[in-house]
Amino acid sequence: MPFNLTETQLIIAAVVLVFLVIVAVVGFEHRRKTRTKAFRNRFGSEYDREVVQHGSIRKAEAKLADRETRVDALRIRELGATERERFVAEWQTVQSRFVDHPHAAVTEADDLIAALLEARGYPKDNFEQRAADISVTYPRVMENYRLAHAIAVRPGRVEASTEELRTAMIQYRTIFDELVQLQKLAEKKSAA
Repeated sequence: MPFNLTETQLIIAAVVLVFLVIVAVVGFEHRRKTRTKAFRNRFGSEYDREVVQHGSIRKAEAKLADRETRVDALRIRELGATERERFVAEWQTVQSRFVDHPHAAVTEADDLIAALLEARGYPKDNFEQRAADISVTYPRVMENYRLAHAIAVRPGRVEASTEELRTAMIQYRTIFDELVQLQKLAEKKSAA
């Protein structure tokens, strides 16, 4: 039996179809904007860096989501009281060397941060991978970490100024303070 639609029924069906398409597009766009806002709030300047590096918001957000998945699979842990005390003592030693040997102190601070991250459970990878992993839990210090590391590994021919070295030590101190803080990881992730 053939199904015949009247002209009025066709118009109503078309209007309903257009309405459903508009609702789907608006819903998709709202979800995309909500996700983008959540990534921006979570990663801060690291989000903007990834957008520039990957050339699109979609690719950047996919990479950031991959980071989160990778870090969730790692066994990141808090430092024990003895470890924390040892790292604090080492930091104080490094910091005290700054006055007489600023470049060496900055290099030692970079090494100490790497050792601290390894003790916390972050893999011993190249700097970019380590920075990507850290950005998931500590996004606010990433820019400091990248800048301080760039000064610490700068080739000898392009000697860093005393002011740059001082700034790097301050940036490392901020990172160090974040990493040794006693705080449950779940609270840290929800706060970021």
